[in-house]
Amino acid sequence: MNLSDSWTPGQQPIERRSAAEGVFHALRLAIEAREIAIGAKLGSEAALAADYGVSRSVIREALRSCAALGLTRTETGRGTFVVSHRPTRELKLGSFSSDDLHEARPHIEIPAATFAAARRTAEDLERISGLIEAMEQEDDPAAWVELDAAFHASIAQASGNSVFTKVVADIREAMARQSETVNLVAGRRAPSNTEHQEIYQAIAAQDEQAATAAMAKHLNAVQHAVSTIVRSKK
Repeated sequence: MNLSDSWTPGQQPIERRSAAEGVFHALRLAIEAREIAIGAKLGSEAALAADYGVSRSVIREALRSCAALGLTRTETGRGTFVVSHRPTRELKLGSFSSDDLHEARPHIEIPAATFAAARRTAEDLERISGLIEAMEQEDDPAAWVELDAAFHASIAQASGNSVFTKVVADIREAMARQSETVNLVAGRRAPSNTEHQEIYQAIAAQDEQAATAAMAKHLNAVQHAVSTIVRSKK
């Protein structure tokens, strides 16, 4: 298929609310309004970037969230195609789904936080607090997502349980993609920063009960955001 056969939005510069959020909402609206047919190919990253007046990295971020909602599929060497006019009932996050994470994470990360409160070392606290500080100062959404994944991995490491550490490492990429989408669609970044600080403070104080509650609160808030996203019509 030639580039001229691919759907592009025309000249529609995006206000930076962030830019990726603007592009994502514009694409989602066009897809759900059936302005783009099932099976239609979107323009290339370069073409979409030019039309929206943003960088290609912004386009990639927006397209990953469209794919997570099951609206599009990107095929290596072929491009990105519309596969549904409605979001799926769960986010698609590479090898895992948001339902997979929702069912598994409470059994891994809540006890990991509990054990971390009991077992954390000074080095653990320094690493975790450094990540929190970096997240609070980070302006780039993609970089924040990677720091977020590192934060959760560091909690697992501080637990002193190698199984928790290994499992969180295995799901780390899916967690990052989910974080990217809930930040983009549901504005979860600022609340997550606050919740991360609460988890850290409980671990630093060696308050196992508070660490358990803080991690449970955080995971519940993330799941609420995911549920809102997949139910949303626009």
